[in-house]
Parts: sequence; structure tokens; C-alpha cells
Amino acid sequence: MVERGDWAEVRGRRMREPGAAEAYEATRLAYELGRTIRTMREKRGWSQSVLADAAGMTQSAVARFEAGGTVPSLPVLERLAAALDTDLVVEVRPRIAC
Repeated sequence: MVERGDWAEVRGRRMREPGAAEAYEATRLAYELGRTIRTMREKRGWSQSVLADAAGMTQSAVARFEAGGTVPSLPVLERLAAALDTDLVVEVRPRIAC
């Protein structure tokens, strides 16, 4: 029988698997992008359907994106930014050396 351990141990084992760190980072980015768009949409009092119409998307695509279920292409981000009357800023910065 395999011993399960606590969450920190399980996560530690999983993060040492090949590709795990990259997958985790992609998931984090998708979640943060979705959360940002959702916050902007809600501040305007818009439903997902209203945003979808304004961005030329389906409501289900907006829902998946806001839930962090997809990493959008730059053209999709541009359409969402335009629909929300915001600027899309994509930036690559050096990491801070410790």
C-alpha cells in the first residue's frame, strides 16, 4: 500500500516530475489572466454574455477563460482588452537575482 502523506509532500513529489514546474506556471498565468478579466467585467456590471458579445466570443469561451481553463492567444487578449476599453500590456522582464 502506498502511503499518501500530507499535501506538502505530495505537491513536492509532483513538482519534481518532468514538466511539472512549467505546467504549474502556465496554470498560474491562466488563472491570473482570467481573474483580472473577470474583475474588470464585474466592475462594469457586465455579464459574461455582454463581454462575449463585445469581444466577438461565446459566453462559454469567456467562462472557461475566467476560470483559468485556457491560456488565450494574444489576439484573444487584444479583443478582450478592446471590449473592456483597456490597454493590453505584454512585458518580458529579467528575473530578480537573489
